[in-house]
Amino acid sequence: MLTVFGDIRSGNCLKVKWMLDWLRHDYKWIETDIMAGGSRTPEFLSLNSAGQVPTLLLEDGRPLAQSNAILLHLGEGTDLIPADAYDRARMLEWMFWEQYSHEPYVAVARFQRVYEGRKADQVEPRLMERGRAALDRLEAALTDRDWLVGTAPSLADLALVAYTRVAHEGGFDLTPLPAVRAWIQRVETAFGIG
Repeated sequence: MLTVFGDIRSGNCLKVKWMLDWLRHDYKWIETDIMAGGSRTPEFLSLNSAGQVPTLLLEDGRPLAQSNAILLHLGEGTDLIPADAYDRARMLEWMFWEQYSHEPYVAVARFQRVYEGRKADQVEPRLMERGRAALDRLEAALTDRDWLVGTAPSLADLALVAYTRVAHEGGFDLTPLPAVRAWIQRVETAFGIG
C-alpha cells in the first residue's frame, strides 16, 4: 500500500491526496505536523533528507518527494498527462512555474497570515505584489479557455488549484478574477474536491 507523509494544511500535500482519491488508490496517510517538527525527525529525514512534506512511500519502500514529481508519478498512464508531446511539455511548464513563481508567494502569504497570525501590513509588500502577478497571469491564461493545457484537465490544473483556491486566506482578492474563479470550480468538480 502507498503511504503519504503529509500535513493536511498544506496545499502541496492536499494535491497528492486529491490525486490519490481521484485515482481511487488505497493509501495510508500519516499526518506529519510540520509546525511541530514532524518532518525533522531522524525517521522522517531518513526518507526525505530535505525534511519536506509531502513524501510518498511506494509499495516497495522507495520514497518520492516533491508534490509535482509525485503527481507525475501517480498520473502516468492517465488522461491527466496529455498524449501530445507539446501539450505534455506545456503541462510541465505550468507545474514548474507553480513551484517557482506561484507557490512561493501565494502559499507563503497564506502561511504568514493563517499560521503565523500576521496582519496584512506585516506581510512583505513584494510577496503580495508577486502573488498578485501570479494570479493575474492565471487569469490571462484562463480567460478564453477552460483548462491550462488542451481541452481537458491535466496535472497542471490540479497542481495550481491547491493554493489558488485558498489565495484569499493570504489576502489575495479573487473577486476581480472571474476566469480563475470559474476554473477553480471546474477543477474542484473534475477532481471531486470539496
